[in-house]
Amino acid sequence: MKKMILIAFVALFTATTFAQTTKVGTVDADYTLAQMPELVTAQDALKEYNADLEKQLKEKLDNYDAIYKTAEAAFPTMTDAEKTAKQQELAGLENDISKFRNNGTQLVQLKQDELLRPLYKKIGENVAVVAKELGYTQILNIGNNNNLAYIDPAHDITLKVLAKMGITVKQN
Repeated sequence: MKKMILIAFVALFTATTFAQTTKVGTVDADYTLAQMPELVTAQDALKEYNADLEKQLKEKLDNYDAIYKTAEAAFPTMTDAEKTAKQQELAGLENDISKFRNNGTQLVQLKQDELLRPLYKKIGENVAVVAKELGYTQILNIGNNNNLAYIDPAHDITLKVLAKMGITVKQN
């Protein structure tokens, strides 16, 4: 009986101690990112990269059109071997254009990730500082993929993180 009471007391003490040492807060990393002035620079760089990809695609299409028109004009005077070679060349160019189009979306996504990674790192570092200052043991991101059933706004440190980063936000 004494062992049962001791076990119950230890379990209650452990649960109470754990409950007292755990403090969970939230942050909206997407909102924080949207408030950062550095985001404009990243977006401009992404637009420039996208424009460069579009320019490369246009060059490929213009090259294809020029080769196609030249081949079309010379086709009646070509030998069978020349016709086959030109058709293979055009098929290769079409394949290259198709691959470039398919990879374009992935290239833009990779570039976006590359540009935003330092911004998210900065957010993460400031979240860690604010969380330590306020005694939080865990911070959950409540961005676009918010799957939490209840969030107490009193434990949201988003505005404190922005303040730590020197960004002021007008509250509604």
